Amino acid sequence: MAVDHTTRSELKAQLRDLGLRATASRLAVLGRLHDVARPLSHAELMETLTDQGWDPATVYRILSDLTDAGMLRRMDLGDHIWRFELLDACRAVRDDHAHFLCTDCGEVTCLPEVELRTTSGKALPAALRGAEMHLRVTGRCNSCVGG
Repeated sequence: MAVDHTTRSELKAQLRDLGLRATASRLAVLGRLHDVARPLSHAELMETLTDQGWDPATVYRILSDLTDAGMLRRMDLGDHIWRFELLDACRAVRDDHAHFLCTDCGEVTCLPEVELRTTSGKALPAALRGAEMHLRVTGRCNSCVGG
């Protein structure tokens, strides 16, 4: 799937706003991450980008550069695989949402916004207020369960 003209223009503008050139390879990586709307590993990206002629080292450098620039979020969900997710203003993807990791196939999906609160009615400890939290839920996805 290829990104539409409007999305491509928005991605180009985001790159330029960050002082980065909107190269074909950067747009290919960003477009793929936008299309799937979930975190992908370098290997998963390469499965779809090698037919376009992008080599693994180039794609990895792009992922690293875009993460440093704040366009991507890099995460390890406990399985020692770095995954990259587009922090996309047009879909309101924020840096602090939860993820579901299928323990069978390894696919990662974004979960709806969650709120952390105590069940006892007591206030959260002061150390947790304003802290950066990354929530990971594991289990078997619908495809692996057979549903």
